[in-house]
Amino acid sequence: MTDVAAEKTGTPWRSRGGEGRSTRTLRLRTSAVLLTATVLAVLLVPPLVRLDQQAVDLAAKLEAPGWAHPFGTDDVGRDLLLRCVYGLRVSLLVGVAAALTATVVGTAVGAAAGALGGWVDRGVMRVVDAFSSVPHLLLGIFVVAMFRPGVWPVVASVALTHWLSTARIVRAEVLSLRARPHIDAAVSGGASRWRVTVRHLLPGVLPQAALAAVLMVPHAMWHESALSFLGLGLPTHTASLGNLVQEARGSLLAGQWWPTLFPGLFIIVPTLAVAGLAGAWRERLNPRRRSELML
Repeated sequence: MTDVAAEKTGTPWRSRGGEGRSTRTLRLRTSAVLLTATVLAVLLVPPLVRLDQQAVDLAAKLEAPGWAHPFGTDDVGRDLLLRCVYGLRVSLLVGVAAALTATVVGTAVGAAAGALGGWVDRGVMRVVDAFSSVPHLLLGIFVVAMFRPGVWPVVASVALTHWLSTARIVRAEVLSLRARPHIDAAVSGGASRWRVTVRHLLPGVLPQAALAAVLMVPHAMWHESALSFLGLGLPTHTASLGNLVQEARGSLLAGQWWPTLFPGLFIIVPTLAVAGLAGAWRERLNPRRRSELML
């Protein structure tokens, strides 16, 4: 059918596939550049620009972007470029810590459910379904409400609400691996269930778990920003991206757009960069999808 369509349009199917590959290559390179710029900003701006991001200058409050302050200043005269970079550092710390914690928990639970099967699998998946029925943000608010505002309560909140998808992915991958011939051969050879899980099943699911962790980092950053915006996340004096957006609400209503725009971009840009790179990674992990794209 695809060959007939290609003959009708006069466009070879493989040439259209080539255009798709160039588009994906452009997306991949753009994502890599954005992510590299983000990492360099986090690592290099604070030591190179030897200014205190908490320094108050009331004479320069709410200055528009210019040479002295490329991102402008906030309502007490603090430089927004430095504030955004420091906020990105804090949000990345929360995102990476939460993603790693959630991935470890989800991988352990999903691997146990898939490897043991039976009543263990059914019980674990019922727990996953129960947690999944509660909106993540609502459950996160409930968790952070039990602690004082800080980094680790937010990390725990995000991790406890985001291990579910990883557990589902790992369980499905383990069930797929269990049906393969080399697993049957290992079991027939007398290998214990623990040995089969550790030596054969876990290495097979690590690429999928790593991809889930990478995709979870921007998602965790969004949740941290949402919790901080609501006043339930990090302390208000901490320059997280969510706190910066929350602080800028009054300025936006008064017509100053820059205190809201730039922290928002620092949330969106890393998300797009990670999503682009993770999409390319997913295609490499899925041979069937990769072969379809090459047609």
